[in-house]
Amino acid sequence: MAHLFLVKDIAFQAGLSTATVDRVLNGRQGVRRQTEMRVRAAIAELEKQQAGAMGSGRTLAIDIVMETPQRFSDTVRAAFEAEMAAFLPGVFRCRFHFAEVMRPAELVQLLDRIRLRGTHGIVLKAPDVAEVVAAVARADSAGIPVVTLVTDLPNSARIAYAGADNRTAGETAAYLIGEFLGTDGGQVLVTLSSGRFRGEEEREIGFRRLIRSHYPSIGITEISEGHGTDAATGTLAAAALAADPTVNAVYSIGGGNRAVLAAFDAANRAIRVFVAHDLDADNRALLAARRIGFVLHHDLRTDARSAFRAIMSRVTVPGRAVPVSLSSVEIVTPYNMPAGG
Repeated sequence: MAHLFLVKDIAFQAGLSTATVDRVLNGRQGVRRQTEMRVRAAIAELEKQQAGAMGSGRTLAIDIVMETPQRFSDTVRAAFEAEMAAFLPGVFRCRFHFAEVMRPAELVQLLDRIRLRGTHGIVLKAPDVAEVVAAVARADSAGIPVVTLVTDLPNSARIAYAGADNRTAGETAAYLIGEFLGTDGGQVLVTLSSGRFRGEEEREIGFRRLIRSHYPSIGITEISEGHGTDAATGTLAAAALAADPTVNAVYSIGGGNRAVLAAFDAANRAIRVFVAHDLDADNRALLAARRIGFVLHHDLRTDARSAFRAIMSRVTVPGRAVPVSLSSVEIVTPYNMPAGG
């Protein structure tokens, strides 16, 4: 397997031991196909990062850890890779650890493994549970700065949060739906991927508060724990529609929007207004096709830049306070969709 990199660098990128990488590179027996694919992907990632590296300054290797559906992790990866190529004055090298669903124990094990192996920083999208908070504290004690992404762990030892104001985003969704439904009112299906994520909880709190205070004729039906995956979210949405024939609007906090739309189609039910989050590939297509009405978008490249700056600041001057910089929320329609993925 041709390559230009040190075995230890490939091992670091792939999250494997140097011995395992050596076996793959030399075509030895007993290597699983999945392991070989991880090594090939690591080499490809290093080649891409090398092509975009700038100057000969210090390289900071960081780990991006996320429990999220693939459609969103693909968007995050693209944002971090684009920002990594443009960021000054340092050069970052990112290793990505994505899974659609991770049990807290699995996530903690991954964070501890990264800590023990060594890293310049961790960017983390994870549920706000005690086990994860404890793992963040262990990383901080080891001198590894942790930045939360999109959803916060406010009571942890993280040094900064990179993302939007989720409560404001929820209020914005409530305003759009409330003004659209008007005095006729309606019943909104609110979908969460999981109640464990603080960011989703903040969106829901903002949404419920504004609906309750300004649009009392609108009711809310909530589904959760579909983890943003189409199969589970679609099943939950179909059950909610069967239980309540008045549902006529959607606020999608946690994704799975194709499945939600399919549930409405299968029930022969109309949607008066549909508000979603994030300009991933699915939502771009659905917005262009007028299947959803609004997407609340914030620039993930801004989040990546904030994460890079926070980690660089802490690595350069340990103990330095890191300022909070929230990205703004933009209301996107089929007519003002920004170019991209």
